[in-house]
Amino acid sequence: ADLKIATAESCTGGLVSAVITDIPGASDVFERGYITYSNEAKIEALGVAKALIDDQGAVSERVARAMAEGALRESRADLAVAITGVAGPGASALKPEGMVCFGLARKNAETKTVTVEFGPLGRSKVRDASAHYAFSMILNAL
Repeated sequence: ADLKIATAESCTGGLVSAVITDIPGASDVFERGYITYSNEAKIEALGVAKALIDDQGAVSERVARAMAEGALRESRADLAVAITGVAGPGASALKPEGMVCFGLARKNAETKTVTVEFGPLGRSKVRDASAHYAFSMILNAL
């Protein structure tokens, strides 16, 4: 049985899904992608608790974990990666531009989360760096 991947993307807006589906034969591994940009989308499509977002903010490792676990639960994938961050502009003191939280959930394994501070590279570069980082997480998991 081939491994299937799902994505749950916020600040990357589908970049990870797009890169995967650029590869011929992607249908063998790519199960589905969720672009849950709004908080409501995270709640409705992935089952992220509203209270968690209210308490932690959408850009947090706990929300990234809930997004990844939700994508795994709601799909037929074996592995799900989630990305939520501040691509910029519009940072706050607590959540600077370039701060991105990642979650990686696998069936029968502990979910991994990490926060990466890419810095104020500009919106496009933060999004690209985030997509690259998500791929490194997927490859490490495999």
